[in-house]
Amino acid sequence: MSAARGGSAAAADGVRPAVAADAVRPAAATPLALDSIGKTFGRRRVLTAATLVPAAGRVTVVLGRNGTGKSTLIRIATGQIRPDHGRILLDGEPVRRPRLHRLARRGVFHLPDEPLLARTWTLREHIDLVRRRFDAAEAARGWVERLGIGGLLDAPAGSLSSGERRRSELCLALVRSPRVLLCDEPLHSMAPIDAELLCDALREHAHAKGAAVVVTGHEAGHLLDLADDVVWMTAGTTHALGSPDHARSHHQFRREYLGELRTGAPRSGRRQS
Repeated sequence: MSAARGGSAAAADGVRPAVAADAVRPAAATPLALDSIGKTFGRRRVLTAATLVPAAGRVTVVLGRNGTGKSTLIRIATGQIRPDHGRILLDGEPVRRPRLHRLARRGVFHLPDEPLLARTWTLREHIDLVRRRFDAAEAARGWVERLGIGGLLDAPAGSLSSGERRRSELCLALVRSPRVLLCDEPLHSMAPIDAELLCDALREHAHAKGAAVVVTGHEAGHLLDLADDVVWMTAGTTHALGSPDHARSHHQFRREYLGELRTGAPRSGRRQS
């Protein structure tokens, strides 16, 4: 299915295509926005006109099949990949040459789907480093407790399970108190208890701290429960489905992504490589 056909079909079935970033909300409500992003790798067009406008104080979940460009869009947002066209705006102003370290100084943090911890360092050493850098002793204590990692502080990072490591990495991100948090597949391969703790922390950071939180993944059940707003990526573009209830009741989304109409129960796609 071509991008044009995909967009037309979605619009005909009631999906709202994401519109221009500066036409949606004022800059204060959308600290980071991506507008009409396109990207081609060789002959493969991954993004055609993808727009993402996450609101402050809300969790925006981005769902889509493998290869639809979710991770690419997040990496473009953080300056790790240069788009072929489109705009990145921070506080309503275009960012001409986004770079991850510059965006980080302005409160944007990317939690990638790859290990971040130094294997030989203990978790306490990691947290102490970030705590001192951001003068955030109280925040560090709070997130350590809420993410259930107090008993792991003296363990080398290399000895942690995947769920323990992911909770620890999220703790380090939240101690920084980012106003925009972009999480790429944070629930992949997580046990239910780990996923629940991660979702609770992400929800709290958005709702209590007023941060714009973006989460990608395929764990549809957990992510729809977490979301305030749902964006569906298909055929290289984005479609705003609105609330999780609206997304769950959307015929085309269920048919083409959740699979509910064919199997009788929602199913998640496999992890993007």
